[in-house]
Amino acid sequence: MSSTVELTKENFDETVTDNEFVLIDFWAAWCGPCRQFAPVYEKAAEENPDLVFGKVDTEAQPELAAAFGIQSIPTLMIVRDRVAVFAQPGALPEAALVDVIGQARKLDMDEVRKAVAAQQEQAEQNGQ
Repeated sequence: MSSTVELTKENFDETVTDNEFVLIDFWAAWCGPCRQFAPVYEKAAEENPDLVFGKVDTEAQPELAAAFGIQSIPTLMIVRDRVAVFAQPGALPEAALVDVIGQARKLDMDEVRKAVAAQQEQAEQNGQ
């Protein structure tokens, strides 16, 4: 039984809104590195049952891939409290994935939200 959730444009927003910590693997069946990363991702999902592990098949869900500017797969994204706190292309080795999850767990989301608000304010002041 897979511990990951297949994310589609129909359930993506609800999944990210209803869960405070979501990992998202953007992948495709034809992608060799994606197939190598899949068992690492599945194992992490089994070892972190309190987190939501989602997978976006970029072939079946091109709109989602485009919405996030995914240009290379696999790409791992972590969303906490509806804020993307991590996004990196490439198949992570198991130790690196465990480390990234640990770092994301430790984030002070109040500080992250302040930083995001400051960046948005700066962009608005610069007319962007």
